[in-house]
Amino acid sequence: MSGRILAAVDGSGEADAAAGVAAEISAATGSELHVAFALPTDPIAPFPFTREEWAAQNDRARRAARQFVDEKAAELEAAGVTLKDAHLVLGEPQKEIVRLGEELDAGLVVVGSRGLGGLARALTGSVSEAVVRHAHCPVLVVRERGRGRGTGGEEVGEKSGTMPVGG
Repeated sequence: MSGRILAAVDGSGEADAAAGVAAEISAATGSELHVAFALPTDPIAPFPFTREEWAAQNDRARRAARQFVDEKAAELEAAGVTLKDAHLVLGEPQKEIVRLGEELDAGLVVVGSRGLGGLARALTGSVSEAVVRHAHCPVLVVRERGRGRGTGGEEVGEKSGTMPVGG
């Protein structure tokens, strides 16, 4: 590893688990830890806002996102994690996580996964899958403890909580 780990956070239990795993790896290897939150900036559907209302809406979203990532960083530091930086990136999460990983020259990117399958993944997309496909370095995909799928897609009991995937 290059000595830098990037953990993507979004407020989900899976992302919290990913941040925890990234912190453990950082502590064990002496690697620099970065956390990032990607705020989507492209509207999914047209909004009936004026240009000024749209700008104000975006400004509020950016302030809330900055507060979120700063609070996540403070939580990690309160738990004894040494954090190099907390990043707010704007744009499509999968693209921005990959871009920031490259910019930081990260040796590992850690993301959470909800474990969507089939139709749900096709409809909503999978940030973790896109990061795995496009990252320049290894990617660790973490699922929240106790969640997993059997071979037929049914929910199964306690699992290890992590599933490494090469990038």
